[in-house]
Amino acid sequence: MATAEHTDFISVVVVSSPAPGQVQQRDLQLPRGACVRDALQDGGMLAASGDAPWKVGVWGQLRALDHVLRDRDRVEVYRPLMIDPKDARRLRHRQQRRDRR
Repeated sequence: MATAEHTDFISVVVVSSPAPGQVQQRDLQLPRGACVRDALQDGGMLAASGDAPWKVGVWGQLRALDHVLRDRDRVEVYRPLMIDPKDARRLRHRQQRRDRR
């Protein structure tokens, strides 16, 4: 049987990758009804203005900062791409062809 203290809070994970090959994860306990903005603030990832300079999603789906979270949600912070993935593939392919010659 659940007690009042378990139903008043939700568990949320905030995940970000500040650089290639680096992953930061923060496990948070938030009050029920908390939104993405609350998770980012508690995780120390939100600017003082209250805006996120990057895109944010929950379980791989883009979400607004006012999206209400559920228990065991995974909030993901997406950094901007430095190069288009198609261009990166083309460059790797060209480099591999040069290396084979």
